[in-house]
Amino acid sequence: MALGALLVGVTPWLGAADTVPGGHGPASRQAPVPFDRQTAKLSPHHGVAPANAVEPTAPVLDRTGWTATASDEETIGEDGRAANVLDGSTATIWHSRWTGTPTPLPHTITVDMHSTAVVSALIYQPRTDGANGRVGEYSISVSTDGKNWGSPVATGTLADDADAKSVGFSPQGARFVRLTAVTEAGNRGPWTSAAELNLLGDPGTPAATVDLPRTGWTATASDEETIGEDGRAANVLDGSADTIWHSKWSGTPAPPPHSITVDMHRTTPVSALVYQPRNDGPNGRAGAYTITTSTDGTTFGAPVSTGTWRDDDTVKTAVFTRTESARYVRLTVTGEAGNRGPWASAAEIRLSGPADPAAHGSWGRITGFPLVPVATAVLPGDKLLAWSAYAADRFGGSNGYTQTAILDLKTGKVTQRRIDNTGHDMFCPGIAMLADGRVLVTGGSNAEKASIYDPAADAWSATASMNIARGYQAMTLLSTGEAFVLGGSWSGSTGDKAGEVWSPDTRTWRKLPGVPATPALTADPAGAYRADNHMWLHAVSGGKVLQLGPSKQMNWITTGGRGSITSAGTRADSQDAMTGNAVAYDIGKLLTLGGSPAYEKTPATRRAYTVSIDGNRVTAARTGDMGHARAFGNSVVLPDGKVAVFGGQAYPVPFSDATSVLTPELWDPATGRFTPLATMAVPRNYHSVANLLPDGRIFSGGGGLCGDCATNHADGAVFTPPYLLDADGSPKPRPVITGQVPPRAAAGTSLTVDTAGPVASFVLMRAAAATHSTDNDQRRVPLESTPLTAGTYTVSIPADKGVVLPGTYMLFALDAHGVPSIARFITIS
Repeated sequence: MALGALLVGVTPWLGAADTVPGGHGPASRQAPVPFDRQTAKLSPHHGVAPANAVEPTAPVLDRTGWTATASDEETIGEDGRAANVLDGSTATIWHSRWTGTPTPLPHTITVDMHSTAVVSALIYQPRTDGANGRVGEYSISVSTDGKNWGSPVATGTLADDADAKSVGFSPQGARFVRLTAVTEAGNRGPWTSAAELNLLGDPGTPAATVDLPRTGWTATASDEETIGEDGRAANVLDGSADTIWHSKWSGTPAPPPHSITVDMHRTTPVSALVYQPRNDGPNGRAGAYTITTSTDGTTFGAPVSTGTWRDDDTVKTAVFTRTESARYVRLTVTGEAGNRGPWASAAEIRLSGPADPAAHGSWGRITGFPLVPVATAVLPGDKLLAWSAYAADRFGGSNGYTQTAILDLKTGKVTQRRIDNTGHDMFCPGIAMLADGRVLVTGGSNAEKASIYDPAADAWSATASMNIARGYQAMTLLSTGEAFVLGGSWSGSTGDKAGEVWSPDTRTWRKLPGVPATPALTADPAGAYRADNHMWLHAVSGGKVLQLGPSKQMNWITTGGRGSITSAGTRADSQDAMTGNAVAYDIGKLLTLGGSPAYEKTPATRRAYTVSIDGNRVTAARTGDMGHARAFGNSVVLPDGKVAVFGGQAYPVPFSDATSVLTPELWDPATGRFTPLATMAVPRNYHSVANLLPDGRIFSGGGGLCGDCATNHADGAVFTPPYLLDADGSPKPRPVITGQVPPRAAAGTSLTVDTAGPVASFVLMRAAAATHSTDNDQRRVPLESTPLTAGTYTVSIPADKGVVLPGTYMLFALDAHGVPSIARFITIS
């Protein structure tokens, strides 16, 4: 189910309630079960999804009093009335008219809730008695009056199977929800059918908001524990989930209600409150609550939010019924979620306000995929290749085929195809974008296999199998045009997954016995199975590679002959940072972000580091911290050199949406600081991706792939960065590259580029591929340029193939304010 919902899942290792109400005394806690040692239902390599991963946080709305109408319905040959989608029975269906002359596609069915409610997803249950009429391409629109519909809130393609599908979108108030079937999933005929339709309500995700900076804020509480533990109110603002506010429990506990009040020390618009429960036990979780605001700290108005939060450890968002201009925001807890006692607690409290598009960017509609996009690659022709595993929503075994999809970025249409001819289940692979623009995919579920996708021919083919079977390995193209791979103990036998190199000339692999994986391992408690996963690799001149993480030790790797690996020092004071990532934002300069000391169930970090390369010298330094700790996040370098980071979890648990971070951030190399961006509508954690698109925007999607769970996110959305928007959300004027850019050019040559007006600079952005938070193909190469005449420039391509790796690039022109043009694709050889 691709839920447009917030924070599903629960950290399963919490044991019994603490022996003292405050919870910082002795506790009975079960020992964590390592993820790889849990009972595996999907794969011998993965454990099961957390228990709460099957529960959507957004409530299923009560259908009492609802009605449904359709553009057409079959009433002669069968009872195919629209009303059947609301009767609670999958044995009755709505079917478009098929007697006589069938009504041609598209077909629509509209649900009228007869009152306005916040809606965040539509659940479509196909008929269970046959395949005919399954929805393929679709769009979803909402309306408050049934007349004005606006642009669709979601579009995409559904998989051709009988499973229920949930299509998420940005939460919004509506009375009418319309599903439009554009095609029949299997092209069996001009008809549409549905057994049941349901809608999900408010998941607690405010639309078009942004985190407010907490600098200078203070917090006070009606009561707080200061004797039995440090339970001061101020702890909710310190950025640490390990410190908490707790109501008074020593001696005679203070009875509820308990309140905590945040003073922002300035009056500002506020739209939502984010409540993070304590992470060390359940006592004091807020259940029933109200939120009020004030401008003077004395007079608080009518509640802006009331409700009851679920008794779990997920971060909760209370969306205000109206944006309030306030200085003080008060959370009043009237009941403990599990009725364990008369107390209240909180680890962190954040507030958010309306987003400014020019400062925070904006999100487009949700695009549904017929699979969970676990891996993606940007292709020429404005297309995005995506794939999952042997199945659209789950993985396991070595089945010898892969579900793939291609998103046409111009039309928004998604097409699906199962790839059988390579005998390769490409789940959990290594990926490298080759010098000729093809995509090399290695290992994973079929651990020794290697496959190549050719975007020019839209065709897959097999190449020689690797010498070492691998999964979760790292890859990069080399300056020589060869492809290097290292690590990958997730699949195949666990052990030293030494390096090897693939030659495009011989289409074979050669071993590198001088490049063992051991120096690059993290100290993960699960051993090599987890310790050699998802390495960060950056290719430089002469076939060399810098391995700069996630291990705290960095290493230089040579790939000639037997190869070699030698220490390049440590990443400043960084710890191991598995499930973090690295991105090359300038020539010889990389940014590393987030991660955690172990693959799962260890707190993530907020830290970020710069890594600079000068010849053989590598220098690492800590830069500004992110506003949020993240593991399983994704980072994308933009044409202006800034880096955007999306999604992730504060406490990584595969397949869970607990502790999701919904606030993206933007790092500026000029200041070393991160600033918040517009809130995401859908969590993006384990198995999510992000890619720079040729129009300067960013695709963010995926997450899940855990079978019958609610944390499968078979969708994605495009983020428009602030550099493209004015304050009212309208597009900024941008440079335009006119005339022809040659499809190919050699390193060390120059191009003549025509533009519609003056530009300040040009930059090459390598077409990249992402999976499992890792994208070693990303690379930004600023170019030297010289104006010839008005609107004509000579643009020089670096001669060093360690700077401009062979392969496909997007050429952007930028104006003096850093606004990029739409890119032109060019292959550099």
